[in-house]
Amino acid sequence: MSHPSLDGRIFRDITDVRAGDVGAETTFEYRQHEDHTVWARYQGGAVRLGYLVGVRTGDSLAFRYVHITSSGATAAGRCTSTVEQLSDGRLRMRETWEWESKAGGGTSVVEELR
Repeated sequence: MSHPSLDGRIFRDITDVRAGDVGAETTFEYRQHEDHTVWARYQGGAVRLGYLVGVRTGDSLAFRYVHITSSGATAAGRCTSTVEQLSDGRLRMRETWEWESKAGGGTSVVEELR
């Protein structure tokens, strides 16, 4: 079974309830190497600048993230995502994340922009 690459795709958070720093104004620009190494740069809203790096195995993605908030604080954590393909060919990721730099965690959904 072929899994569509994340390389060059741009995602935005579509979660109804916000529990972290990422919000509807945050965009993620993903890259994926042939060996399934994945990384992204993200920014917008409460996030001034962030990076994530991880590994994709099939439709599962595990990564660590770190960012600077618009107020100048740093934050870091880990996340696991499940990649789904939508009927129009775009991708969606359902995420479960946990802070490593402070207490807390949550779930979110990011969807590829048209």
